Amino acid sequence: MSGHVAVLGAGSWGTAFAKILADAGREVTILARREQVAEAIRDHRRNPDYLPELRLPERVTATGDPAKAISGAELVVLSVPSQTLRGNLAEWAGHLAPDATLVSLMKGIELGTTRRMSEVIVETARVTPDRVVVVSGPNLAPEIAVEQPAATVVAGTDARRAELVQQSIRTPYFRPYTNDDVIGCELGGAVKNVIALSYGIATAMGFGDNTRAMLMTRGLAETARLGVALGADPITFAGLAGMGDLVASCSSPLARNRTFGEHLGRGETLEQAQAATRQTAEGVKSCLAIRDLARAHGVEMPITEQIERICHEGMDPRLAVDTLMSRTAKPESYE
Repeated sequence: MSGHVAVLGAGSWGTAFAKILADAGREVTILARREQVAEAIRDHRRNPDYLPELRLPERVTATGDPAKAISGAELVVLSVPSQTLRGNLAEWAGHLAPDATLVSLMKGIELGTTRRMSEVIVETARVTPDRVVVVSGPNLAPEIAVEQPAATVVAGTDARRAELVQQSIRTPYFRPYTNDDVIGCELGGAVKNVIALSYGIATAMGFGDNTRAMLMTRGLAETARLGVALGADPITFAGLAGMGDLVASCSSPLARNRTFGEHLGRGETLEQAQAATRQTAEGVKSCLAIRDLARAHGVEMPITEQIERICHEGMDPRLAVDTLMSRTAKPESYE
């Protein structure tokens, strides 16, 4: 398969995704924010900041120069914190090849605009929506780095581009499925971060399996409600990009949003939790944007509302539980 691939972002998922691409036969250049990280990848085949035990394939190199990474790349993979995407891409867009496919690994909703990541890419890079492909699913980077079997969804409105990405990341340990529901896949990935925060809070508070099962299933219900209001296919939320991603992010200690939630559930402040985890928990910021998006479309999202209050208004998690449990009883429904 011709054409090299640029992976913009040297975090855990960007690094693991570069390995997947290389194992599938692609030549990959990682763009690292710090030149010393790029040098470590080039010289020692390791990322010292993320997944340091992973030895990267020979097909992977790295640079701190956006022009060197992006110029001529057939696929440009974006793997940066969601709230930094617009600013970063504005600097990088001028290096994009005229027909490059842009691949989003990010799971968030932009603050202020309530835009999904693919929408931010379209606006900032000034490309048509068909050039953007979204990858989403239960993809915990440390497990994939050691080649444990995993699957993902490759969503795009252009079937040719989605299939190109699918073939570019298919390996014996990583199985990609295609889908044309970009909205559903992006919302599933964004909202599950918020629900994982609630799951972590509940776990730290000592609640058992009944409570945690309730949070996952009702969390999926409010995700689906928002998705349908925005035009997503409700079946998407029963698949890898919906339930699959939600289960992985809630149940795994490797999931940063669940871990962040555990710190909050132990009574730590937002700042203390951030200092302890030292990684971006996308749900902390995205809960604000998701709440605003839901309100704009008249969609009830009670778990998301309470997580926003815990994270940004200082609400005691115990009061949030009381508020959720005292809501008016309704028939079980995803509508």
